[in-house]
Amino acid sequence: MRNNKLQFQQLNEKIDQLTDLQHVIVPPIGWIKAIRNGIGMSMEQLGKKLSITKQGVMDIEKREKEGAITIKSMQEIAKAMDMKLVYGFVPNEGDLEQMIETRAIEMAKKIVERTSNTMKLEDQENSKERIEKAIKERAAEIINNTPKILWD
Repeated sequence: MRNNKLQFQQLNEKIDQLTDLQHVIVPPIGWIKAIRNGIGMSMEQLGKKLSITKQGVMDIEKREKEGAITIKSMQEIAKAMDMKLVYGFVPNEGDLEQMIETRAIEMAKKIVERTSNTMKLEDQENSKERIEKAIKERAAEIINNTPKILWD
């Protein structure tokens, strides 16, 4: 059993809250410029709040568009625009539990198929049903222990 089950559940709940946001598309001009334009704030005004020049704001907007801006900078800019930066990670499919399960099944298949091939060579081949059962059992064991090698 996972030693950090409560931590895992709390993290999974936080990630679940972000799931709907995974389909949000970043404006082509970047969030900073889009919001700044949307609220009618000039580069000079934002620059004044950040204690930088208009050129500095242009540079920040360019860096954001290129994906080369720091989280700290984004937080400062959000604060200057009376906003809050929200960021996080969301699994490509499902939740953390499903992510671990998918990886555990992949790992279990490799282990069981390797053993099955060895047995096949020794003329002790298992049935398809037995192999599938063994994969499920091994995956459950892997999920239960969540070994670090799961991510190798």
